[in-house]
Amino acid sequence: MNVRDDGVRLTVLAVPDCPNAPVVRERITAVLDGRAVAVEFVEVSEEATAARWRMAGSPTLLLDGVDPIAVPDTGPSLSCRLHRHADGTTDGAPSVEDLRRMLAASGPAGTTGEERDER
Repeated sequence: MNVRDDGVRLTVLAVPDCPNAPVVRERITAVLDGRAVAVEFVEVSEEATAARWRMAGSPTLLLDGVDPIAVPDTGPSLSCRLHRHADGTTDGAPSVEDLRRMLAASGPAGTTGEERDER
């Protein structure tokens, strides 16, 4: 595998003590599998900060400042966020498979079509 750092920024926005923040952290770690991608975790506790980041609930994952799974017309929120997975289930964090698809679409750090197909 050829590892590269494409400079993609991953930012995770979460409210203080969000029970799903550790879950999304574990899933991101599993997907990146040691690749050189910087991940910033930002604690958001004020509505104004949530609005500035366009945070659609906790946790929100941003790729280069954009929420790849944003639902149109959803306002900023400090509430818990439910993530709908490709299989129709919901969870408090994006699934490993969904994260893999999002990262592959943005092209960070050595993601390839082959890795997208791994399950």
